[in-house]
Amino acid sequence: MASSETHRINVSSEVGKLRAVLIHSPDSGLGKVVPSKAQDWLFEDIVHLNTIRAGEYDYYVKLLLYFLDEDKIKGRLAHIDAPERDRNFYKPDHPDFYRSEKVVELQVLLMDILKDAAIKSQLVASVCAIEACSYEVQCRLMEYPPEVLARVFFSGTSDESELIFPPVPNFIFTRDIGIVINDHILLNKPMKEARKREALIAKYIFFHHPVFAGYRSNIIELTDTQHHFLLPNDSEAERVTLEGGDVMVVSKNHVLIGISERTNTEAAAQAVKRLFEKKVVEKATVIKIPNKRDYMHIDTVFTQVKENVWVMLGDFSNERMKGLQTDEVHRVLGVPTRTAHELKIFQFRREDPANPQLFPSLEDLLTDISVTDFGCNPADVHILLSGNNEFPYDAREQWTDSCNLLALGKGVVLGYDRNDKTIDAFREAGFNVVNVKDLLIQLEEGHLHASNLKDTLILMPSAELSRARGGFHCMSMPILRD
Repeated sequence: MASSETHRINVSSEVGKLRAVLIHSPDSGLGKVVPSKAQDWLFEDIVHLNTIRAGEYDYYVKLLLYFLDEDKIKGRLAHIDAPERDRNFYKPDHPDFYRSEKVVELQVLLMDILKDAAIKSQLVASVCAIEACSYEVQCRLMEYPPEVLARVFFSGTSDESELIFPPVPNFIFTRDIGIVINDHILLNKPMKEARKREALIAKYIFFHHPVFAGYRSNIIELTDTQHHFLLPNDSEAERVTLEGGDVMVVSKNHVLIGISERTNTEAAAQAVKRLFEKKVVEKATVIKIPNKRDYMHIDTVFTQVKENVWVMLGDFSNERMKGLQTDEVHRVLGVPTRTAHELKIFQFRREDPANPQLFPSLEDLLTDISVTDFGCNPADVHILLSGNNEFPYDAREQWTDSCNLLALGKGVVLGYDRNDKTIDAFREAGFNVVNVKDLLIQLEEGHLHASNLKDTLILMPSAELSRARGGFHCMSMPILRD
């Protein structure tokens, strides 16, 4: 990907029109996840590679291109998807790959920087150190051309016959490698060993690719606490861990940071301090959610749909937090809920961080953001609930990412087609619901233009993608939004 004079890096919204996004299409490493290693590699199940590619993720790529870079795809769908083309349009190392500066493939960026001999040598040595490779393997990797070496770094193999080191199947969740906050980039520090190579590759790309050349001084890295290596292994402060699914840029001056299963307190504190020191934002709200695999990141329990509309897990609603859904006796006795006990929300201001504002519930916070940051009328704020707030569908559909939606623009969001009750909640709120396959036909035939969509939930196929435990918010790293 060549550097463009007009290319900018700036994100100051979760719902402003998406202009450029960093993604990574499922590589062959996903097809190598075995049951015995699935949980070590952060998967709950094994996925079928061909289905997750051609039957599901390819629709995501096509839709992104229609919204962000229409010239790459308009009028070409039949040709692109013809069986004899063998999906070459979607393969980063193939000459027929779409190569877009707006729908940016991470593997292409890696291929680009590996053309530099010095960077190649450094990155090969670093990866081999992480993966405990022999010197013989390190020398062999140095002989690979950039396109082959990039494939190895992602999938662990050059020719599918020999696995040199483990794949990194979580790389499809590009949100977690870093977050653009205004014109700065906050790099992650992953919680799990399985994601260390991701963080290393991402760091090299952000520091060395020409696209990010103008922003190198704006890259924020978090560091482990001093003398962390002397602390007990079970110490909370032993390591600093932060993943992008726990960071949301809701407005130019306001960032949300989660403390979760994957992001710890020290990381959140460091991030707030660094963002304030660099004057990147005026407000930082820290949201501590229960440390549960079910939740993982804050973007698995809520995302923004438009200025005054959010989708959220009902466990964090005012009704549930205050026990209002229970009978009178339970309310009088004050039986606490586990969620209410563990949820903590602190809103810090740069000019007075010692006196944060506290919020009793997530619903209160989201309403306040709509009112304070966007000027909405409190009566017009709508919180749509996972599973339409019906048990057990609320928990079932949150598990399959009903709350993990990607906004292509205000009110136009992508979600999984399997979350039926949540889809009902969108319909009841006045949203149009359209299947991506039908939408692509309308876009291709010219009956509809992407810019004309309003208040629409686009349903994406999800039989295999949902097994990877992440929705489209996870599978995107916006680098430019209106």
